[in-house]
Amino acid sequence: MTNNNNERNDGLIKGISKEANEFVHHTVDTSGKIVKSISGEGGLVGKTVDSSGKIVKKISDTGNNVIGNTVDTSSKVFKNVSEKAFKKKK
Repeated sequence: MTNNNNERNDGLIKGISKEANEFVHHTVDTSGKIVKSISGEGGLVGKTVDSSGKIVKKISDTGNNVIGNTVDTSSKVFKNVSEKAFKKKK
């Protein structure tokens, strides 16, 4: 999982999003290993597990990227609005 330095740099929302994304990846990998250990690596079930795992991971990555971009954009907008609203006139 992420360390404290990365969490501080990324902020709370992005840090939680990264943690959730890593959790999803880990869960998909673990469940895939369990299913394939029961059904076999090369069979149809194993291949289906691999394919569906890749889809779930891609969706999770996309969600993580969307959250990261939204946080970045919101932060920039807030900073610009704050600077304009509270700028001291000389």
